[in-house]
Amino acid sequence: MADRGEYVRTYAEEILDVLGEHPERPVLVHAGRRVTAGEMRDLVHRSARVLRDLGLGSGLSVTLLGGGPEFLVARWAAHLVGCRVVQVDPRLSVALQAAIVDDVDTAALIVEPRYAARAAGIAAVAPVGRVLTLGPAGIGDDLLDQATRRSAAPLRGTARPRDVCAIRYTSGSTGRPRGVCTTYAQEAALGPKRSRFGAHRLLVCTTLAHTAGRMTDRTLAAGGTAVILDDFDPAEVLATIERERITRMFLPPPLLYRLLDHPDIARRDLSSLTSLPYGACRACPRRLVEAVRKLGPILYQVYGQTEIGGITMLTADDHDPARPDRLRSVGRALPGRELAILDEDGRAVATGEVGEVCVRSSKVMRGYWKRPEETAKALRGGWLHTRDLGRLDADGYLTLVDRVEGIIRGMDGDVYTAVVERVLESHPLVRDAVVLGVPDADLVEHVHAVIVPAPGARVGVRGLRELVRAELGDVYVPTGITLTTELPLTPTGKPDRTELRRRIDRPRNPSSRTGP
Repeated sequence: MADRGEYVRTYAEEILDVLGEHPERPVLVHAGRRVTAGEMRDLVHRSARVLRDLGLGSGLSVTLLGGGPEFLVARWAAHLVGCRVVQVDPRLSVALQAAIVDDVDTAALIVEPRYAARAAGIAAVAPVGRVLTLGPAGIGDDLLDQATRRSAAPLRGTARPRDVCAIRYTSGSTGRPRGVCTTYAQEAALGPKRSRFGAHRLLVCTTLAHTAGRMTDRTLAAGGTAVILDDFDPAEVLATIERERITRMFLPPPLLYRLLDHPDIARRDLSSLTSLPYGACRACPRRLVEAVRKLGPILYQVYGQTEIGGITMLTADDHDPARPDRLRSVGRALPGRELAILDEDGRAVATGEVGEVCVRSSKVMRGYWKRPEETAKALRGGWLHTRDLGRLDADGYLTLVDRVEGIIRGMDGDVYTAVVERVLESHPLVRDAVVLGVPDADLVEHVHAVIVPAPGARVGVRGLRELVRAELGDVYVPTGITLTTELPLTPTGKPDRTELRRRIDRPRNPSSRTGP
């Protein structure tokens, strides 16, 4: 999209133009409400005028906390007036939310009324210019009430191409989240295109602060409709697909497994569902075969990172049960992405050898917010260093082996945690597996597995150890195994390894960590 002088046309303006074409059409369904395109468009322009009149615009951070239609209104309005926008996931702790609010120099915190108590807790410990609410909440000023007294006439955007448009925080699945900065010029290039995705009926059952939010933008820009659920409940998701004739939704693998395991999947009419992208963490090939059998050839996987977006795709055609090697991969590079597998010295490794996954693209982030040293490390040599270890085959398919931080440096050799996880998940009675390195009193790391059994299954720890021993050898056998009913997840749906480490007991004698 071309710059208008020093300004750039934003993705929000693209969406608003589409909403204006058929204002009577329902575009959002949430909590029994059906919101029309005209209602959304008018409310965005009114809200943008409120923000502008409050002095919010270029160079100022607006932080959002919510998840319904008004959350989208606030985001689009803030981008229309050129703010840098930060979306905070409601499921994070108040302490972590406050740390993000403080980190980005928040000029205005905009919250849904149901999170008013959280907003008060955040404002008590983090400097916030002002608090605005998306409805009456007993705290701050009601943005929507003020918007009723503003004009709904189209407001021209004032975003500048080199300004930071968004700061998106990484999941923090292995440590402290980092703010990833993208500019308005990058967002304009990445933004939704009218005909790219078609007029889907999208089901949103994960947070709008991450992948589902972008998918909603693209769906509405293409003339589609988004149905928003506040939480993921497999029974409600299945019922909603049937009732609303959903055609598309995104799920992280752990939530996909919960859907597959629910008894209602056999009785609900899911024939409308034609596209089910998944991602955010590694998927189990055995469960993918099951998903294709139950849902049809509608799955595709996108591997990516907050720092760039999508990197590779495993297409629906690649989900062939007869090609298990393909299902273990994350697909091939997306258009506009150049992949390389590099060693520690930045040299390309041979085909099939393991190294760090690196990528070049115009879509790479500008950098980490207020972290120049980490930015330089991540972007050295002209490549984005993903910190993922992987290998490319002769056909260009990428298989992830582990995170660089995921290698367990044991006394008998290095252990790739993802390799052990794949073997454990091949067991028919295992739904999920996460493998961690847990240090003993002498700081020697030992392999520890956290296992979620399949519904109603009783998994023998001894059998799991023997499976790993037979497939990989003694070095990879877990010293400790913990059985649990559910894995803690980050807001993006990844297993929360930091929380798992906190839960695992760390006695001095590693042999006492063994399971029953």
